[in-house]
Amino acid sequence: MKLDELRPARGAVKKRKRIGRGPGSGHGKTSTRGHKGRRSRSGGSSPPGYEGGQMPLQRRLPKRGFRNPSKRVFAVVNLEQLESKFEGGATVDPESLRALGLIGKRGLEVKILAGGSLSKSLTVKAHRFSESARNAITAAGGTAEELKSA
Repeated sequence: MKLDELRPARGAVKKRKRIGRGPGSGHGKTSTRGHKGRRSRSGGSSPPGYEGGQMPLQRRLPKRGFRNPSKRVFAVVNLEQLESKFEGGATVDPESLRALGLIGKRGLEVKILAGGSLSKSLTVKAHRFSESARNAITAAGGTAEELKSA
């Protein structure tokens, strides 16, 4: 066997179907598209989701709800979490909360809620405070500073 004698196995390679090349080819005239109708014409494909005139699935299913594109999402932290993770006199800000794993994603605004109780004096910097959380922080001798929203 020589390299110049290598060939694919018999029947493994078929000739390409050349359509629209005259009547002698067997694929002339309508070029395998049949007669008339949408698919015989240029640009005659159906749009995605089209079901031949039957009401498409997209329109048969019930539509529910509304997703507000300008909704603001806050990372929520409760007072009991601050009580357990921070020493008295500490400064609590989004960076320190992220470092301790109390909030996740970067870029989320932080809101402090009044879940639990606070006995330590803390300087808390967040984007929002519930009214009762702000009162509890000041009652414990701390300060609640509101950060500017991005």
